[in-house]
Amino acid sequence: MDLVNSLNDRLLFAVPKKGRLNEATLNLLSGSDIQFHRHNRLDIALVKNHQIALVFLPAADIPTFVGEGRVDLGITGRDQVAEHEVLNPPTEDSGVDELLDLEFGKCKLQVQVPEKGNISKPEQLIGRNVVTSFTNLAISYFQKLEGQATNGVANGDSKTAQLQTHIKYVGGSVEAACALGVADGIVDLVESGETMRAAGLKAISTVVESTAVLIKNKRKSTSENEALVKLIVARIRGVITAQKYVLCTYNVHRDHLEAATKLTPGKRAPTINSLEEEGWVAVSAMVRKATIADIMDQLEKIGAEDILVTQLLNSRTKS
Repeated sequence: MDLVNSLNDRLLFAVPKKGRLNEATLNLLSGSDIQFHRHNRLDIALVKNHQIALVFLPAADIPTFVGEGRVDLGITGRDQVAEHEVLNPPTEDSGVDELLDLEFGKCKLQVQVPEKGNISKPEQLIGRNVVTSFTNLAISYFQKLEGQATNGVANGDSKTAQLQTHIKYVGGSVEAACALGVADGIVDLVESGETMRAAGLKAISTVVESTAVLIKNKRKSTSENEALVKLIVARIRGVITAQKYVLCTYNVHRDHLEAATKLTPGKRAPTINSLEEEGWVAVSAMVRKATIADIMDQLEKIGAEDILVTQLLNSRTKS
């Protein structure tokens, strides 16, 4: 009862309780200085430094809780949002709004079939058995294929139009369904593709591309909560930016400054300061982490010296 009462006036924030998104989400909250302690076996944790309560839920359930206004914010996969919206189409007054693409948990929901089989396109699965844990998306996907087949778009076989694909739900180990003779094909998430290849499967179509997203309820809003939502969004966006960029500083002669700043234009513009040594300047700019090694090599080639790279812990920058 005390815990229930303590939720009054707190913004409810749903986060994945386990699975592939859990660890990255907790790291994101830590980087955003959202401080909490989760007691064993409790799926609710009160945030110490903000009027927020974290609610730990299965990622698949979060779109439902956010969409119905049971919680204010949530982090889940775009694939889970899409699965929810097949049966609960968003309207102007209901559903969820995507606030941020969090850029982790990248994967694809794909139609997969045995590598050594004779199926090479999804239309060939019409009328056969397909296993998935994303039944809503799979049904919608194959209904469209069947509709195209009926209209003669997919192929010219009149028999195909009379068939109906059999979608079966399996909660886990979906990739084993074909090998065990349960299915002719599956619809499942693929990250690196290693599990799929180990199971002797190949992808023949992509249903949805997904990353983790921050979502909010469309209707549920108070002025107090809106201010807190904006704070959370700004902090999370700052952490994401800091994860993508590093700060690169170096010295370069003015004769090579134009070439150097083309390599390091920064988010808006590089910072340039004159050095005591005549003709030389110090340059500082944000550079994408994924390209920094190549940028350093190119800077060195044009004569830049004392090239240093600094990790960013957090940021506040314009998108």
